[in-house]
Amino acid sequence: MKKLFIFTILSLFLSCGTSSKSNTSSVQENNTKIADPTEFASTITTDELKTMLYTYASDEFEGRETGEKGQKLAVEYLKEQYKAMGIKSPLQSNNYFQNVPLEKQSVSEAKILVNGKSFKSFEDHIVLRTPGNISVSTDEIVYVGYGIDANNYSDYKNIDVKGKIVLAKAGEPKDENGNYVTSGKAEDTKWSGGRQSISSKREAAKENGAKALIYMDNNLFSRYATYYQRQAAAGVSGRLTLKSNDKDIIMLMINESLGKALYTSINEDYASKVISAKMDLNIENKSETISSENVVAYIKGSEKPDEIVVISAHLDHEGVKNGEIYNGADDDGSGTIAILEIAEAFKMAEKAGVGPKRSILFLHVTGEEKGLLGSRHYTDNDPVFPLENTVANLNIDMIGRTDPKRKEGNRNYIYLIGSDKLSSELHNISEDVNNRYCNVELDYTYNDENDSNRFYYRSDHYNFAKNNIPVIFYFNGTHDDYHRPSDTPDKIEYDLLENRTRLVFYTAWEVANRTDRIIVDKTFE
Repeated sequence: MKKLFIFTILSLFLSCGTSSKSNTSSVQENNTKIADPTEFASTITTDELKTMLYTYASDEFEGRETGEKGQKLAVEYLKEQYKAMGIKSPLQSNNYFQNVPLEKQSVSEAKILVNGKSFKSFEDHIVLRTPGNISVSTDEIVYVGYGIDANNYSDYKNIDVKGKIVLAKAGEPKDENGNYVTSGKAEDTKWSGGRQSISSKREAAKENGAKALIYMDNNLFSRYATYYQRQAAAGVSGRLTLKSNDKDIIMLMINESLGKALYTSINEDYASKVISAKMDLNIENKSETISSENVVAYIKGSEKPDEIVVISAHLDHEGVKNGEIYNGADDDGSGTIAILEIAEAFKMAEKAGVGPKRSILFLHVTGEEKGLLGSRHYTDNDPVFPLENTVANLNIDMIGRTDPKRKEGNRNYIYLIGSDKLSSELHNISEDVNNRYCNVELDYTYNDENDSNRFYYRSDHYNFAKNNIPVIFYFNGTHDDYHRPSDTPDKIEYDLLENRTRLVFYTAWEVANRTDRIIVDKTFE
């Protein structure tokens, strides 16, 4: 009884904006009053969060691995929750499921001849990406130095790569002070090295119209080639990717030997130019189609229905490994269930005649653990609503636990990432809403795209941010149970989950109901 009493007092202390009429009504910049949201926030409760999460993160859902039985059970569960609340889907036929075409690609192999000399798979090159079986012969390749395309530095400036094969190398140039040119800082950027630089340079090549990127990274190549060769020898299917189409770019990683065969001065020169090299490239693609789904539901705005506020979380997790179920209660059962409670709060407001002025899209994405696949499909291939009409994305990924680094401090906190990257106004709204209703400690420790953890790039908000849509990523930090079978619902701190969920609701409420659309005053880097 004593433990229960202490928890109850603590829950009241943490409670986010439920003092009802004691809170001031939400006030817009032009002093136009809207309904007091606290009565709707009060529908977000620990009891409901706990009940749903114990189901969603149960063994029955088998860890919700993308494309597997457990993920299918998860999307059916979410659909039934929205139907029970009377919240519709924006999709035709009202089926709530946005198909995300995926493929499990076995290791593809290529045959390459450069000026008549043969280069071997796994010894000189590996196929990172291919839209299908490829046969190309060319006498001309465009060398693009480091393959960077940023606001203050671009290897693609004044050179046409449309429909061409481009050659780029790893790394990023530095200024006279030893800082990277794109950031002016000494810390690695998304262009400097590692997996993030691979995807960043691939996207840069694709956005400039190239049909293929040949990427020389001698340091990474030995690691990647060894892994790919083992996978090929074992006949193991590779990681999931979005299903290729004719618009996808071919990408190869090569070693220095092949790089120099294509361009002898590749290590010394970084100036973009057309180079002469006779190359014959043949790729055999091996893949298996996988079926998966995003879940989408929405409440139509009462005054500005074409403007959309997206609230997102990923519905998938790690599945079953070595006979153990990875339940994913915090990652990201906590965010998934939070969205359901937020949706209920907005639906209650709509029933009361004070529904949001802008439309709210509740977006549960698949394949986050496989590389942000569901959100990338939504933003890059099939946005349900035009991206130019998307006001903001509030992304929730792990909000049910406490970071061990904060055990000695205020447990009533949340890490915010990205709130000020594209819109100063969104950041200010977030701060104001928190001060008015919640008094959560907003911790910006990881709000740095150059942070070594790279959290800014590691959840689904990234795919919105790269399209210059303002984002906030809500995150409690990692813990000992992160990506472990021990991430179970009994370890969730439900009073914190309730409080953080209400914070997201209040922020969405303010963004959806203010008179003017929030201003984007920065661009994605």
